[in-house]
Amino acid sequence: MSIDKALAIVLNKRDLRETSIIVDFYTKEFGKISGVLKGIRTEPEKFASNLEFFSLNEIIFYRKTHSSLHLVSQADKIANFTGIRQSIERTTTAGFMMELISSVMQAEDKNEDVFDLALASLKEIETNYNPEKIATLFKIKMLNLSGFKPHFDSCVSCLDRIMGQSKFSLSLGGLLCPRCMPKDPAARSIFRGTIATVLHIERNTFAASLNLGMNPQIRKELDLILNSFLNFHLGGELKSQRLLNKLEVAVR
Repeated sequence: MSIDKALAIVLNKRDLRETSIIVDFYTKEFGKISGVLKGIRTEPEKFASNLEFFSLNEIIFYRKTHSSLHLVSQADKIANFTGIRQSIERTTTAGFMMELISSVMQAEDKNEDVFDLALASLKEIETNYNPEKIATLFKIKMLNLSGFKPHFDSCVSCLDRIMGQSKFSLSLGGLLCPRCMPKDPAARSIFRGTIATVLHIERNTFAASLNLGMNPQIRKELDLILNSFLNFHLGGELKSQRLLNKLEVAVR
């Protein structure tokens, strides 16, 4: 058993018996980990953080070699993102990001780029008035970094470059050229502007992508395709995505 320190974003937490909690973190140093904080519910003063959802903390933990559940001995809050918590739309968007990370990242698979993306996105949601756009950017960047991404840069079947018309196949996970379209009769048409937008976001930094113009029609199709892709390959809709959908309907 070794003692380790990490920068950690809270993905989820749940009660353990009457006194303790289990927290799922995404850390810069170790990827996704789970840890027990013993006694925090009865003696919260033992820790310098209450481990709020999507808060950033520095943790010290005993890393067990024969268990995926580690023992967290210290947690110090660095950022609570209070500005996000003042808006239900921003809070739900941050919640979606945490749930997506939990769903697509393997335990203890270190990926500093995913951590940096999550942290940059949380900071941007706190100050930006367009959480919908940030959520769309995050989906594309997150799927790309995790290796879970749909195939947009050539035909997913024959791998040839697509110069003209194409369709998107959920079951195959990417674009089909005209010659390969019969391989999935359920494939749907897609705007060339939508494809170009995805490729631009994948190939540029998150900061640069924030300046990308995105008309409502393109953003709507992006969300439809990305959400359908996630639902198909994760076996169902993320709870936080369902809440975001309801919020969008309520705002209209």
